[in-house]
Amino acid sequence: MNILLYFGSFNPIHKGHIGLAEYMLQLKGVDEVWLVLSPHNPLKDVSRLWNEEKRLELVKKACRHNARIIVCTVEFPLPKPNYTINTLRHLSVKYPEHKFSILIGADNYAIFDKWRSWEEILSNYKIYVYPRSGSKKIEGRFDEMEWLEDAPLFDISSTEIREKMARGESVDDLIPS
Repeated sequence: MNILLYFGSFNPIHKGHIGLAEYMLQLKGVDEVWLVLSPHNPLKDVSRLWNEEKRLELVKKACRHNARIIVCTVEFPLPKPNYTINTLRHLSVKYPEHKFSILIGADNYAIFDKWRSWEEILSNYKIYVYPRSGSKKIEGRFDEMEWLEDAPLFDISSTEIREKMARGESVDDLIPS
């Protein structure tokens, strides 16, 4: 089975995350999308993250209507912070029958050469890049990666949602019901 790994803090999960996962399921060769909930992304301030169990509960609720979007907690027992290469190695050993690919945002494309063991990831896994407003592919930089130029752009961020919530504003239009 071809599994697309969609890593994220999902702090909180929002309609853009779900919309993108559903879009990825339409691509040829993607059988399931696993939302890999990262308890501690090394690039994020852990003090700003909601409790991982609360984030997990919200991700499960958001995904309950699509059997091909799987909530994955593989990183929960792994050493912190969670490095993508460690998770990929772990999953490849645990599920040798699956072929894994990953989805990254254009923000991570820009710093991909700063990731731990980025060369190994690039050599062994297909990588899809989700463009953000104003981002673009640079010729000669990670040409192996596939840019999702036709993907719908979701102008939603978890940071925006947390800020609105802190101000007491409604976020009903941004998060799954």
